[in-house]
Amino acid sequence: MSHTEIEITAELVRDLLRDQHPDLADHLLRFGARGWDSQMWRLGDDLAVRLPWATQSADALLRKEHAWLPALAPHLPLPVPVPQHLGEPSERFPRPWIVTTWVPGEPADRAPATRAEEAADALAVFLTALHRPAPEGAPGGRGRGGPLADHAEGFAAQLASATGLGLIPDPDAVHAVWEDAVAAPEWAGPALWLHGDLHPANVLTADGTFCGVIDFGDLCAGDPACDLAAPWILLPDGAADRFHRAYQPTADAATLRRARGWAVLRALGGILIGDAGVHGRPGGKPTWGPPAHASLRRLIATAR
Repeated sequence: MSHTEIEITAELVRDLLRDQHPDLADHLLRFGARGWDSQMWRLGDDLAVRLPWATQSADALLRKEHAWLPALAPHLPLPVPVPQHLGEPSERFPRPWIVTTWVPGEPADRAPATRAEEAADALAVFLTALHRPAPEGAPGGRGRGGPLADHAEGFAAQLASATGLGLIPDPDAVHAVWEDAVAAPEWAGPALWLHGDLHPANVLTADGTFCGVIDFGDLCAGDPACDLAAPWILLPDGAADRFHRAYQPTADAATLRRARGWAVLRALGGILIGDAGVHGRPGGKPTWGPPAHASLRRLIATAR
């Protein structure tokens, strides 16, 4: 089922709640956001309903969050959306859906972190707490947390597209960062828990620093370099070094090199999505462009 086959409305969400969780059906309900995979509706002051919307994979992502995130959330120092109830497929809506806690804050693509030291420390403490060895049977990622070289074709396509649109002033410099990252030794440690999708729209801010992390659909086990791209993507200029000093255990040089490659991938994707938003193309989000351009500029500058 695609998003064109059923319209998700407030009436539908309320009917689903009446059918499966009637104790919540009378809470105030209002539209929250529409993401790549799911729609979110606010439920009262403290809860949210998330329903798969645009992709077939969304069902599995919601079930994964429901299965794993409640055990991880108590150990994380920033608020995250903790699943409370799983809604099962029905004649009214033939896909699973979840009720989670609501995490207040503004997405960092709309309200970037401005208090560099506080934001760097908050991000480092969060990832230090999350990056623990995952148990046997932990989910794998959708291409996240594995060898960076697996993404060579995607990198080349994104760089070519962005360059062709005139969005990359120095593609050779971008390619140099990528090649150095791919040449770094692969992760030889245990598979660690990863968020897997730490871009600005999935991290919330308040008062200039980070106050929450959302959308754990790509939660997986693997190489921490995937998440350690986040300082380049999320923090203000000059704050990455403070993050690396605060993150424990201190990442080795090879991991930091791989992290820069993941950051380049994230930046190129954000630049293309941002440009699509500026020009009204499908899937575009204009707020994604500025942080992605800033990230790529920082990565190139430090490489030089």
